[in-house]
Amino acid sequence: MKNLIVLTFLICLGQFASAQRQNERSNDIESYKVAYLTSKLELTPEESKAFWPIYNNWQKEQAALRAERAEKMISFRKTNEIDDLSDNQVESLLTSELNFKQKALNIEKKYYYQLKSVLPIKTVGKYYRAQETFKRELLNRYRDGKKRD
Repeated sequence: MKNLIVLTFLICLGQFASAQRQNERSNDIESYKVAYLTSKLELTPEESKAFWPIYNNWQKEQAALRAERAEKMISFRKTNEIDDLSDNQVESLLTSELNFKQKALNIEKKYYYQLKSVLPIKTVGKYYRAQETFKRELLNRYRDGKKRD
């Protein structure tokens, strides 16, 4: 019995440590992203006051949508064998996937219009370009880090 309690404790401790590392990694990535955007956008102090609250709200809304999707675990990509599902199940998965994509698009549009209303359109364009180049740079950085390990 004592060994079982110790084993359970160690498993929980390992999961806690893993979750903490994941949270630290997410915080590191977000800090890197903020620094990256700051350097690429070259915002004036006035633009910065307008941009960052919109950006932060956008990130929160996207995170909430990702959490909702993960909680419901509705993903067409997670289904290995389509042939084993009924037509109704496949249709339900596809509809759910499209609904999440539509929600993500609605969030994108909402914040695009907010940015466009407070920033010059060229700055908004720089933001979208920086988002894409950041993703590539982060992937390259991660890949390069994995090669060194």
